[in-house]
Amino acid sequence: MQATDVGHRRADLFALLGAVIGISCSAPLVVAFHGPVIAIALWRTAFGAIATAPLGWRHRDALRALARRDWALMAISGVFLALHFATWIPSLRYTTIAASIAITATQVVWAALLAHLAGHRAPRREWLGIGIALLGVTVLTGIDFGLDPASLVGDVLALLAAMLAASYMHVGQRVRTRLPATAYTTVVYTAAAITLVPVLTIMGVPYTHLDAHDWWIIIGITLLAQLGGHSLMNQALRSFTATTVSLAVLIEVPGGTLIGWLWPGQTPPWQLLPAAVLILGGLVLVLRTGTTAAP
Repeated sequence: MQATDVGHRRADLFALLGAVIGISCSAPLVVAFHGPVIAIALWRTAFGAIATAPLGWRHRDALRALARRDWALMAISGVFLALHFATWIPSLRYTTIAASIAITATQVVWAALLAHLAGHRAPRREWLGIGIALLGVTVLTGIDFGLDPASLVGDVLALLAAMLAASYMHVGQRVRTRLPATAYTTVVYTAAAITLVPVLTIMGVPYTHLDAHDWWIIIGITLLAQLGGHSLMNQALRSFTATTVSLAVLIEVPGGTLIGWLWPGQTPPWQLLPAAVLILGGLVLVLRTGTTAAP
């Protein structure tokens, strides 16, 4: 291996570590938000689009070369991303950080199921992993119902968020392989923000009149999770496979739980452990087949 390749691999390893830290900060920051949390979904996508637009504009020739079908796919992908944030973020008001992150991590499972519906033949090990992960979700929701029935609302929202995230990736993946990451994310983030404006308006959510504390939370989420997390994951793909990156991102489950425990001080119940082990074990089996892409 040449010295340049070694340098790139080392840099990308640090990028992957930074991405995991960035996305692990997202849930604790949402919990610390004072206002209507669904407003975060709008502003993180809007600010993300604004931040990536200058880099995305450099690839305007590639964007112009896209067919109408490709633009439609990116728009639909943006709608799914908007709905993903609109369900996952509110889930944190009903259930714990640990439960929400663990359930949303089943995105890989739903991606595998969508691939199956699209004609992909999954090996038995992948189906075994899907079954184990879904068993973990069942155990987790049962635990939450026993501890606090209201937590089931958050669990269901997190499960919907996982399905929507998988749909977002499934729809946009064909365009993404033919378009630089910054150009793709600029279009998709813009579509997501445009989708959320009428949704929040119809719901009567005050998304502009926020206090200074909440604006700082939004900026932190945008920088750490939206830009730092997603951008650094794409950077890491230069040296690591999509499967490796996806597997590393699963560290968000214990990482986000630990950060939430330290701040804002949300201690997870010990009963979460067996469910988390099942979910993570199932996801590892799915990812080891190498059939799913990194988010």
